[in-house]
Amino acid sequence: QVQLVESGGGLVQAGGSLRLSCAASGSTFSINTIGWYRQAPGKQRELVAEISSGGDTNYGDSVKGRFTISTDNAKNTVYLQMNSLKPEDTAVYYCNGRREYDWYDYWGQGTQVTVSS
Repeated sequence: QVQLVESGGGLVQAGGSLRLSCAASGSTFSINTIGWYRQAPGKQRELVAEISSGGDTNYGDSVKGRFTISTDNAKNTVYLQMNSLKPEDTAVYYCNGRREYDWYDYWGQGTQVTVSS
């Protein structure tokens, strides 16, 4: 089992920045890809950014150039640095860890990000 705990959400004005953190514990060796998804009210959950165990990154089109994903392997933590935030970035952000041998997804409880205009 893997546990994912997010932190760092909050309220920020448009143009501002936030950094989200996701601390992983348990059988973290089983995770091949870790990243962030978000879900706004009335919308489907969408990929924000993910990073593979090999360091390859993938970003959603709407955040490219503004958000950066990174990891601290010593702390088993993944970060999402969010710059130039827009009101449309408002959503609950979920940390995701994927086990590829059976495509099983672990999820955190989510953290709210609200961007005011």
